[in-house]
Amino acid sequence: MRSKITVKMIAVLMLITGSFLQPDSVAAQDAKPDASAAAVQTDPTFNARLNLPVPKNPSLPTLFLVGDSTVRNGHGDGANGQWGWGEPLVAYFDAAKINVVNRAIGGRSSRTYITEGHWSDVLAMLKPGDVVLFQFGHNDSGPLDDTARARGTIPGIGDESKEIENPILKKHEVVHSFGWYMTKYVTETLAKGATPIVCSPIPRKTWKDGKIVRNEDNYGGWARQVAAKEKVGFINLDEIIAQQYDALGEAKVEPLFGDPHTHTSLTGAEINAASVVAGLKALRPDPVAKNFSNKGIAVKATTIR
Repeated sequence: MRSKITVKMIAVLMLITGSFLQPDSVAAQDAKPDASAAAVQTDPTFNARLNLPVPKNPSLPTLFLVGDSTVRNGHGDGANGQWGWGEPLVAYFDAAKINVVNRAIGGRSSRTYITEGHWSDVLAMLKPGDVVLFQFGHNDSGPLDDTARARGTIPGIGDESKEIENPILKKHEVVHSFGWYMTKYVTETLAKGATPIVCSPIPRKTWKDGKIVRNEDNYGGWARQVAAKEKVGFINLDEIIAQQYDALGEAKVEPLFGDPHTHTSLTGAEINAASVVAGLKALRPDPVAKNFSNKGIAVKATTIR
Protein backbone atom coordinates (compact mmCIF):
# COMPACT_ATOMS: atom_id res chain seq x y z
CA MET A 1 0.00 0.00 0.00
CA ARG A 2 2.80 2.38 0.86
CA SER A 3 4.40 2.06 -2.59
CA LYS A 4 1.10 2.77 -4.32
CA ILE A 5 0.56 5.93 -2.33
CA THR A 6 4.07 7.11 -3.13
CA VAL A 7 3.58 6.60 -6.86
CA LYS A 8 0.28 8.47 -6.80
CA MET A 9 1.83 11.36 -4.90
CA ILE A 10 4.66 11.58 -7.43
CA ALA A 11 2.19 11.53 -10.32
CA VAL A 12 0.17 14.35 -8.78
CA LEU A 13 3.33 16.38 -8.18
CA MET A 14 4.39 15.95 -11.79
CA LEU A 15 0.92 16.94 -12.96
CA ILE A 16 1.01 20.13 -10.89
CA THR A 17 4.43 21.16 -12.16
CA GLY A 18 3.36 20.61 -15.74
CA SER A 19 5.57 17.59 -16.46
CA PHE A 20 2.66 15.68 -17.98
CA LEU A 21 0.67 18.62 -19.30
CA GLN A 22 2.60 19.50 -22.42
CA PRO A 23 0.44 19.67 -25.55
CA ASP A 24 1.27 17.34 -28.40
CA SER A 25 3.60 18.66 -31.09
CA VAL A 26 2.22 19.69 -34.46
CA ALA A 27 3.86 16.70 -36.08
CA ALA A 28 2.26 14.32 -33.57
CA GLN A 29 -1.18 15.82 -33.13
CA ASP A 30 -2.85 12.69 -34.50
CA ALA A 31 -0.52 10.24 -32.76
CA LYS A 32 -1.62 8.04 -29.88
CA PRO A 33 -0.75 9.34 -26.41
CA ASP A 34 2.61 8.37 -25.00
CA ALA A 35 2.49 5.57 -22.45
CA SER A 36 3.63 7.97 -19.74
CA ALA A 37 0.50 10.05 -20.34
CA ALA A 38 -1.59 7.24 -18.88
CA ALA A 39 -0.94 8.75 -15.45
CA VAL A 40 -2.77 11.94 -16.45
CA GLN A 41 -6.37 11.89 -15.35
CA THR A 42 -9.00 14.57 -15.79
CA ASP A 43 -9.83 14.91 -12.10
CA PRO A 44 -12.58 17.42 -11.21
CA THR A 45 -11.37 17.52 -7.59
CA PHE A 46 -7.96 18.67 -8.81
CA ASN A 47 -9.36 22.20 -9.14
CA ALA A 48 -8.94 22.81 -5.41
CA ARG A 49 -5.21 22.12 -5.63
CA LEU A 50 -4.48 24.57 -8.43
CA ASN A 51 -4.46 27.71 -6.28
CA LEU A 52 -6.21 29.67 -9.02
CA PRO A 53 -6.47 33.40 -8.25
CA VAL A 54 -9.64 35.37 -7.66
CA PRO A 55 -10.24 39.12 -8.06
CA LYS A 56 -8.37 41.03 -5.34
CA ASN A 57 -10.78 43.95 -5.44
CA PRO A 58 -14.30 42.78 -6.38
CA SER A 59 -15.45 46.39 -6.74
CA LEU A 60 -13.18 46.83 -9.78
CA PRO A 61 -13.72 45.34 -13.24
CA THR A 62 -11.81 42.13 -13.85
CA LEU A 63 -9.94 40.85 -16.88
CA PHE A 64 -10.21 37.05 -16.70
CA LEU A 65 -7.84 34.82 -18.68
CA VAL A 66 -9.21 31.42 -19.70
CA GLY A 67 -7.05 28.92 -21.56
CA ASP A 68 -4.33 26.30 -21.31
CA SER A 69 -0.68 26.04 -20.21
CA THR A 70 0.50 28.55 -22.80
CA VAL A 71 -1.47 31.11 -20.77
CA ARG A 72 -0.70 29.73 -17.29
CA ASN A 73 1.91 27.02 -16.95
CA GLY A 74 1.59 24.90 -13.82
CA HIS A 75 1.18 27.22 -10.83
CA GLY A 76 2.38 30.20 -12.82
CA ASP A 77 5.70 30.25 -11.00
CA GLY A 78 8.09 29.46 -13.86
CA ALA A 79 8.66 25.83 -12.91
CA ASN A 80 10.92 24.06 -15.43
CA GLY A 81 11.72 27.46 -16.93
CA GLN A 82 8.28 27.60 -18.57
CA TRP A 83 5.87 30.53 -18.39
CA GLY A 84 2.49 31.34 -19.86
CA TRP A 85 1.79 34.86 -21.10
CA GLY A 86 -0.81 35.45 -18.40
CA GLU A 87 1.73 36.12 -15.65
CA PRO A 88 3.68 38.94 -17.36
CA LEU A 89 0.42 40.39 -18.72
CA VAL A 90 -0.48 41.62 -15.23
CA ALA A 91 2.22 44.32 -15.32
CA TYR A 92 0.59 45.95 -18.35
CA PHE A 93 -2.46 46.93 -16.31
CA ASP A 94 -3.05 49.35 -13.45
CA ALA A 95 -4.06 47.32 -10.39
CA ALA A 96 -5.91 50.34 -9.03
CA LYS A 97 -8.23 50.23 -12.05
CA ILE A 98 -8.67 46.55 -12.95
CA ASN A 99 -8.02 43.04 -11.63
CA VAL A 100 -6.17 40.66 -13.93
CA VAL A 101 -7.08 37.09 -12.94
CA ASN A 102 -5.38 34.22 -14.73
CA ARG A 103 -7.70 31.19 -14.53
CA ALA A 104 -6.01 29.23 -17.34
CA ILE A 105 -5.11 25.62 -16.55
CA GLY A 106 -2.46 23.44 -18.19
CA GLY A 107 -3.57 20.45 -20.22
CA ARG A 108 -7.13 21.64 -20.71
CA SER A 109 -8.97 21.90 -23.99
CA SER A 110 -11.96 24.08 -24.81
CA ARG A 111 -14.04 21.05 -23.84
CA THR A 112 -12.42 19.86 -20.60
CA TYR A 113 -12.18 23.35 -19.12
CA ILE A 114 -15.97 23.24 -19.19
CA THR A 115 -16.60 19.60 -18.27
CA GLU A 116 -14.32 19.75 -15.24
CA GLY A 117 -16.27 22.72 -13.87
CA HIS A 118 -13.59 25.41 -14.26
CA TRP A 119 -15.73 27.57 -16.53
CA SER A 120 -18.59 27.41 -14.05
CA ASP A 121 -16.20 28.78 -11.43
CA VAL A 122 -15.38 31.75 -13.66
CA LEU A 123 -19.03 32.36 -14.51
CA ALA A 124 -19.84 32.51 -10.81
CA MET A 125 -17.41 35.44 -10.43
CA LEU A 126 -18.28 37.19 -13.68
CA LYS A 127 -20.17 40.49 -13.51
CA PRO A 128 -21.17 43.28 -15.92
CA GLY A 129 -18.16 45.28 -17.04
CA ASP A 130 -15.72 42.36 -16.80
CA VAL A 131 -13.72 41.12 -19.79
CA VAL A 132 -12.72 37.54 -20.61
CA LEU A 133 -9.86 36.56 -22.92
CA PHE A 134 -10.17 33.02 -24.32
CA GLN A 135 -7.32 31.05 -25.89
CA PHE A 136 -7.72 27.35 -26.62
CA GLY A 137 -6.68 24.95 -29.36
CA HIS A 138 -3.35 23.47 -28.32
CA ASN A 139 -5.01 20.52 -26.57
CA ASP A 140 -8.16 20.09 -28.65
CA SER A 141 -6.74 17.76 -31.29
CA GLY A 142 -6.45 14.64 -29.13
CA PRO A 143 -8.77 11.61 -28.96
CA LEU A 144 -12.30 12.12 -27.70
CA ASP A 145 -12.45 9.16 -25.34
CA ASP A 146 -8.97 7.78 -24.65
CA THR A 147 -8.19 6.61 -21.13
CA ALA A 148 -5.33 9.09 -20.69
CA ARG A 149 -6.95 12.51 -21.19
CA ALA A 150 -10.19 12.33 -23.20
CA ARG A 151 -9.91 16.00 -24.02
CA GLY A 152 -10.29 16.20 -27.80
CA THR A 153 -12.99 18.12 -29.65
CA ILE A 154 -14.47 17.61 -33.09
CA PRO A 155 -12.49 19.71 -35.62
CA GLY A 156 -14.17 22.81 -37.03
CA ILE A 157 -17.02 25.05 -35.91
CA GLY A 158 -19.99 22.97 -37.02
CA ASP A 159 -22.88 21.39 -35.12
CA GLU A 160 -21.52 17.86 -35.32
CA SER A 161 -21.50 15.87 -32.11
CA LYS A 162 -20.58 12.40 -30.89
CA GLU A 163 -21.87 10.51 -27.89
CA ILE A 164 -19.21 8.77 -25.80
CA GLU A 165 -18.77 7.07 -22.47
CA ASN A 166 -16.11 9.21 -20.85
CA PRO A 167 -13.61 6.75 -19.31
CA ILE A 168 -12.18 9.42 -16.99
CA LEU A 169 -15.27 11.21 -15.73
CA LYS A 170 -17.13 7.88 -15.75
CA LYS A 171 -20.22 9.28 -17.39
CA HIS A 172 -22.02 9.60 -20.69
CA GLU A 173 -20.99 12.70 -22.61
CA VAL A 174 -21.91 14.40 -25.86
CA VAL A 175 -18.75 15.83 -27.41
CA HIS A 176 -19.07 18.84 -29.72
CA SER A 177 -16.88 20.78 -32.12
CA PHE A 178 -14.17 23.22 -31.09
CA GLY A 179 -16.34 26.04 -32.44
CA TRP A 180 -19.33 24.85 -30.42
CA TYR A 181 -17.40 25.14 -27.16
CA MET A 182 -15.90 28.51 -28.10
CA THR A 183 -19.36 29.80 -28.97
CA LYS A 184 -20.63 28.60 -25.60
CA TYR A 185 -17.95 30.65 -23.85
CA VAL A 186 -18.87 33.73 -25.85
CA THR A 187 -22.64 33.53 -25.41
CA GLU A 188 -22.46 32.79 -21.70
CA THR A 189 -20.03 35.67 -21.15
CA LEU A 190 -22.35 38.05 -22.98
CA ALA A 191 -25.30 36.80 -20.92
CA LYS A 192 -23.43 37.96 -17.80
CA GLY A 193 -23.03 41.47 -19.22
CA ALA A 194 -19.31 40.93 -19.70
CA THR A 195 -17.16 41.24 -22.83
CA PRO A 196 -15.67 38.12 -24.48
CA ILE A 197 -12.53 38.34 -26.63
CA VAL A 198 -11.38 35.32 -28.61
CA CYS A 199 -7.68 34.76 -29.32
CA SER A 200 -6.07 32.42 -31.80
CA PRO A 201 -3.60 30.02 -30.15
CA ILE A 202 -0.03 31.28 -29.91
CA PRO A 203 2.22 29.66 -32.52
CA ARG A 204 4.45 26.70 -31.78
CA LYS A 205 8.14 26.83 -32.52
CA THR A 206 7.74 24.93 -35.76
CA TRP A 207 9.58 26.23 -38.82
CA LYS A 208 9.01 25.64 -42.51
CA ASP A 209 11.02 27.36 -45.23
CA GLY A 210 12.37 29.86 -42.73
CA LYS A 211 8.93 30.86 -41.44
CA ILE A 212 6.91 29.88 -38.37
CA VAL A 213 4.03 27.57 -39.24
CA ARG A 214 0.73 29.36 -38.63
CA ASN A 215 -2.48 27.81 -37.26
CA GLU A 216 -4.86 29.77 -39.50
CA ASP A 217 -5.87 26.54 -41.28
CA ASN A 218 -7.14 24.97 -38.06
CA TYR A 219 -7.70 26.30 -34.55
CA GLY A 220 -6.61 29.86 -35.26
CA GLY A 221 -8.92 30.09 -38.23
CA TRP A 222 -11.78 28.47 -36.36
CA ALA A 223 -11.34 30.89 -33.45
CA ARG A 224 -11.51 33.76 -35.93
CA GLN A 225 -14.69 32.37 -37.48
CA VAL A 226 -16.40 32.03 -34.11
CA ALA A 227 -15.54 35.64 -33.22
CA ALA A 228 -16.83 36.86 -36.58
CA LYS A 229 -20.03 34.84 -36.31
CA GLU A 230 -20.75 36.12 -32.82
CA LYS A 231 -19.56 39.67 -33.65
CA VAL A 232 -17.07 39.85 -30.76
CA GLY A 233 -13.44 40.90 -30.55
CA PHE A 234 -10.71 38.71 -32.02
CA ILE A 235 -6.96 38.91 -31.40
CA ASN A 236 -4.83 37.09 -33.95
CA LEU A 237 -2.06 36.15 -31.51
CA ASP A 238 -0.83 33.49 -33.91
CA GLU A 239 0.02 35.99 -36.64
CA ILE A 240 1.12 38.85 -34.36
CA ILE A 241 3.67 36.63 -32.64
CA ALA A 242 4.66 34.62 -35.72
CA GLN A 243 5.63 37.77 -37.59
CA GLN A 244 7.97 38.69 -34.75
CA TYR A 245 9.51 35.21 -34.76
CA ASP A 246 10.01 35.37 -38.53
CA ALA A 247 11.86 38.66 -38.18
CA LEU A 248 14.06 37.34 -35.36
CA GLY A 249 14.99 34.08 -37.07
CA GLU A 250 15.43 30.58 -35.66
CA ALA A 251 18.56 31.20 -33.59
CA LYS A 252 17.10 34.15 -31.68
CA VAL A 253 13.72 32.50 -31.19
CA GLU A 254 15.27 29.38 -29.64
CA PRO A 255 15.81 30.90 -26.14
CA LEU A 256 12.26 32.22 -26.13
CA PHE A 257 11.04 28.69 -25.40
CA GLY A 258 11.40 26.52 -22.32
CA ASP A 259 10.75 23.27 -24.18
CA PRO A 260 11.18 22.01 -27.76
CA HIS A 261 8.16 23.66 -29.35
CA THR A 262 5.27 24.87 -27.18
CA HIS A 263 5.92 26.49 -23.79
CA THR A 264 7.76 29.78 -23.61
CA SER A 265 10.52 30.97 -21.32
CA LEU A 266 9.91 34.14 -19.31
CA THR A 267 11.37 36.26 -22.12
CA GLY A 268 9.12 34.55 -24.63
CA ALA A 269 6.10 34.98 -22.37
CA GLU A 270 6.90 38.70 -22.11
CA ILE A 271 6.83 38.99 -25.90
CA ASN A 272 3.51 37.17 -26.03
CA ALA A 273 2.00 39.31 -23.26
CA ALA A 274 3.00 42.48 -25.10
CA SER A 275 1.43 40.98 -28.23
CA VAL A 276 -1.84 40.48 -26.34
CA VAL A 277 -1.80 44.15 -25.35
CA ALA A 278 -1.00 45.18 -28.94
CA GLY A 279 -3.96 43.11 -30.11
CA LEU A 280 -6.28 44.55 -27.47
CA LYS A 281 -5.39 48.10 -28.52
CA ALA A 282 -6.34 47.31 -32.11
CA LEU A 283 -9.89 46.37 -31.12
CA ARG A 284 -12.67 48.86 -31.83
CA PRO A 285 -13.63 49.47 -29.16
CA ASP A 286 -10.89 48.30 -26.82
CA PRO A 287 -12.80 47.39 -23.62
CA VAL A 288 -9.73 47.86 -21.39
CA ALA A 289 -8.36 51.03 -22.99
CA LYS A 290 -8.60 53.03 -19.76
CA ASN A 291 -6.97 50.39 -17.57
CA PHE A 292 -3.39 50.15 -18.80
CA SER A 293 -0.36 50.86 -16.63
CA ASN A 294 2.47 52.99 -17.95
CA LYS A 295 4.02 49.82 -19.35
CA GLY A 296 0.80 49.03 -21.16
CA ILE A 297 0.38 52.58 -22.45
CA ALA A 298 3.79 52.32 -24.13
CA VAL A 299 2.71 49.38 -26.32
CA LYS A 300 1.55 50.24 -29.82
CA ALA A 301 -1.49 48.64 -31.40
CA THR A 302 -0.94 45.85 -33.91
CA THR A 303 -3.77 45.43 -36.39
CA ILE A 304 -3.85 42.01 -38.05
CA ARG A 305 -7.12 40.52 -39.21
